[in-house]
Amino acid sequence: MKKLLNHINLPEDLRQLPQKALPQLAKELRNFIINIVATKEGHLGASLGVVELTIALHYVFNTPEDQLIWDVGHQAYGHKILTGRKAVFDTNRQLGGISGFPKRSESVYDTFGVGHSSTSISAALGMAIASQLKGEDKHHIAVIGDASIASGMAFEGLNHAGVTNANLLVILNDNAIGIDPSVGALKQYLTNVKKGTEKQDNIFEALNFNYSGPIDGHDLPTLLSELKRLKTVKGPKFLHIITTKGKGLKQAELDQVKYHAPGKFDAKTGELPLKSKEKQPPKFQDVFGETIVELALQNESIVGITPAMPTGSSLKYMMSRIPNRAFDVGIAEQHAVTMAAGMATQGLIPFCNIYSTFLQRAYDQVIHDVALQNLPVIFCLDRAGLVGEDGATHHGIFDLAYLNCIPNLVIFAPKDAIALRNIMYTVQLGIDFPIAIRYPRGRGHLLNWKKPFKAIEIGKGNGLKIGTQIAVLSIGTIAKTIEDAIVGLDIADAISHYDMQFVKPLDEVLLHKVFKNHRAVITVEDGTIVGGFGSAILAFANKHDYKHKIVTLGIEDQFIEHGSTNQLMQLQKLDAASITKEIEDLFFLINNG
Repeated sequence: MKKLLNHINLPEDLRQLPQKALPQLAKELRNFIINIVATKEGHLGASLGVVELTIALHYVFNTPEDQLIWDVGHQAYGHKILTGRKAVFDTNRQLGGISGFPKRSESVYDTFGVGHSSTSISAALGMAIASQLKGEDKHHIAVIGDASIASGMAFEGLNHAGVTNANLLVILNDNAIGIDPSVGALKQYLTNVKKGTEKQDNIFEALNFNYSGPIDGHDLPTLLSELKRLKTVKGPKFLHIITTKGKGLKQAELDQVKYHAPGKFDAKTGELPLKSKEKQPPKFQDVFGETIVELALQNESIVGITPAMPTGSSLKYMMSRIPNRAFDVGIAEQHAVTMAAGMATQGLIPFCNIYSTFLQRAYDQVIHDVALQNLPVIFCLDRAGLVGEDGATHHGIFDLAYLNCIPNLVIFAPKDAIALRNIMYTVQLGIDFPIAIRYPRGRGHLLNWKKPFKAIEIGKGNGLKIGTQIAVLSIGTIAKTIEDAIVGLDIADAISHYDMQFVKPLDEVLLHKVFKNHRAVITVEDGTIVGGFGSAILAFANKHDYKHKIVTLGIEDQFIEHGSTNQLMQLQKLDAASITKEIEDLFFLINNG
């Protein structure tokens, strides 16, 4: 049997196929995704679950004239393969390759850039209204998952769309899971709809949508028939489809959490490689997860909160051990922050664990509901700094800058797992201010990290190495890179290294000592240079009239694309070799300038 996918480069090729050939194409598309993701890594389960839907949408609608938006974009691999990127799909998420998410600059078929959830309905409605105003006859389709539609922004979009006559089709891809299983009352409602036991009025019809479904999202004839019918229906429409995340790969269907983004696996069997028996340093998320359980067993006031990331944040450990005090609130960062604030008013000690990039979605709540009221909420910002292959939408490089300008808020970045444990221990002893604790994705470097707890003095930095001429000031885990950079230097005796620990408040006593005892200063951070840690040091020097040469190293003022974290750190000149060169160049300048 000849391979159909070999001859499909664009949706116009797809539309030449007879409808009866589409199930074979679906099988080939699944295998294509499995074979490449098995070796190149990426998001697997979500894309496998929408293969039939992807084919049906491009078959029925005249994309890119008709505009298709995938919420978040984890599920858009099939879409990318069918829209001109099949030949380069093996570069997915790699440096210089295509993005793992829809991206407007990459293809006309990617009508809206995504990466965070729950934006598709608002964007599609905006496009639909624009088409109306311009007198265009286009269709606008938003594909959104059952986890994403529970988010506040999705409901804002539905609420507005329901009072328009925009040509908008919202497709609910209901598989009962986002990255982790979906939670909340809406999830229960959708479960009841699927079972036929829901007694309430249809919520989507109540919002003035023409509702149809639920239908089997893997039944191509039914999908095609319903999409063709919906093309003739005016105004806002809602199609509810039921799919299986990971469809077509047994292991991905059985373990949907693990196979969301499984890393490398055997394409034929679906099996993951055996884990190395070699003892490794823990992931920072696991240091958080194990430590909060340890502390919460001793302190009954501690509660944990995560917006839909119990596995990614490792709050799952607390949810397993102390389920009545650990809360997955769904994809609802704003709610998570303000709920934490409410808990803090009642004497609880909320550890609100949110990825750095996702806290951006709750910025107003951090300012108004937490900091303005000076409530002791503890933000644990996972995935701070460069996160690698997920790219521009997921890098946690803005938090130091966007948090540093907020009054009352303390900002701490541990240099290693021990410091993360100790700051968590310190804040649960009792604080009268909010604090953000930021740490990176991945593993640290310490094997022996479960030391007895020690309290950390708020606002105090540490001298790690004392030299005579240049002081390197670092924040967070990049301290290890600096240690590696200094070790091989011939001028090592001239170099001091300080782990500042706190971006706010800065240790001004230590900084005065640094400026009085050194001829030049280098600041190093894995956040944006503009407005970050280095900017705070420059402001301190200016305020106190220090005239030293100050070099600020960090992320340039640009959006950073995808690639491995090591590759991106090299490109940003934040690897050990680049920092070594910066130190040597500065030493030469101050001694020969």
